[in-house]
Amino acid sequence: MVSHLLHHLDTHQSMGLDGIHPRVLRELAEALTKPLSIIYQQSWLTGEVPVDWRLANATSIYKKGWKEDPGNYRPVSLTSVPGKVMEQIILSAIMQHI
Repeated sequence: MVSHLLHHLDTHQSMGLDGIHPRVLRELAEALTKPLSIIYQQSWLTGEVPVDWRLANATSIYKKGWKEDPGNYRPVSLTSVPGKVMEQIILSAIMQHI
């Protein structure tokens, strides 16, 4: 599953605070599958997520209307790509039980 997710990363996606671009993970998918799988499994077993994967760069993006109205902005959070891959693994595990 990790290999599949890495091979199908959207290279137009933004990188998170860790500075790892999705293209890097996609290009190195074969080499990174096993190490990331170990990290994901340990995270799942211990319930602990690496600190860098919990951090996000949150910003507001203007939608439409009066720019002085905070309601006319939507929040956007840039999180790390390895963290997003882990989110997909967790989502898949949850969806199997629904």
